[in-house]
Amino acid sequence: MSSGMYSRASVDWDNLAFGTLYPAYSSYKAVKTKNVKEYVKWMMYWIVFALFTTAETITDMLLSWFPFYFELKIAFVIWLLSPYTKGSSVLYRKFVHPTLSNKEKEIDEYITQAKDRSYETMMRFGKRGLNIAATAAVTAATKVKSLC
Repeated sequence: MSSGMYSRASVDWDNLAFGTLYPAYSSYKAVKTKNVKEYVKWMMYWIVFALFTTAETITDMLLSWFPFYFELKIAFVIWLLSPYTKGSSVLYRKFVHPTLSNKEKEIDEYITQAKDRSYETMMRFGKRGLNIAATAAVTAATKVKSLC
């Protein structure tokens, strides 16, 4: 049990250091030097890493019991980052780009609908909040007046 917790903590730290902090710094360097080739490389990495992180949320719940699961995740992140394997570039070019290109219109429509719904929801809750605040203010003022 404790070795599983150690593996999990180690993977979380490794994913943070290797999967996020190192690429973030490398992205900063690409922006600073205005190297377009590096921009593209790191943008592909971030897109693949975002998808990996999203999938990881589900797979952690389902597969965390699998032997060496956490170590495999570390190896995968290193494969994504490696300049020799160019893992993120391979995944992006072979799978991610074609899939997003085919589904781009549907995704854009979904995002537009989600934005519209979130705005409507925010307005509805905002009105409710204002009504509750106004009622509370009137109630408090009435109580203060009745005490006088």
